[in-house]
Amino acid sequence: MPKYILVVEDDQTTRKHIVQALTAEGFRVDSTADGRDALYQASAGRFDAIILDRMLPSLDGMAVMAALRAVNIDTPVLILSALDKIEDRVTGLTSGAEDYLIKPFAMAELIARLHLMVDRRSLSRLEQARLTCGDLEMDLTYHKVRRGSRDIELQPREFRVLEYFLRHRDQVITRAMLLKQVWDCEFDPGTNVVEAQISRLRKKLENDGDMPLLHTIRGAGYKLGTER
Repeated sequence: MPKYILVVEDDQTTRKHIVQALTAEGFRVDSTADGRDALYQASAGRFDAIILDRMLPSLDGMAVMAALRAVNIDTPVLILSALDKIEDRVTGLTSGAEDYLIKPFAMAELIARLHLMVDRRSLSRLEQARLTCGDLEMDLTYHKVRRGSRDIELQPREFRVLEYFLRHRDQVITRAMLLKQVWDCEFDPGTNVVEAQISRLRKKLENDGDMPLLHTIRGAGYKLGTER
């Protein structure tokens, strides 16, 4: 799927050349010459990266970036600027930009930096979509669980229980916590539903003599970890 880039540049010739080059490279591209319009478009958070000129009409690039970061929109930003002093670059990078490219620039360098930035972002998102504990791995994107080379088939409730444990690995999880977070139950129903689910999950995780990962902490609850 093509990556979606917003180009914010007030010089019409420069903007046109960037858009043409990125389109030829396979990116989807939107563009604007105005800072306020850039903020409006970028606030939707649908872009994979933003190429942002510092000197813009109505709202400068640094203000655009500050406004985005203030509302937790973390789209990667590559700043384009003729301001080439060290303090200018430091200010740009410490204010939330991932990269800073000085004008005039080579289009090949801009494209290379953009690819690196977008690929790094994609890898980060991929890592966030995986939860692990030892040789146990849960893929949240494809809803799959694997231990070593073995795929593990889980029922929806079992998947939710394991996901909760993986998000809180090495922490003691009580029965009440599981009832509330997985079963959405504020009170104890007085059944062994938790114990039965843990037992089934443990059998699937520790099939074929695998090292135990899901431990019972007597008098406290359960813990997922490589050490008890």
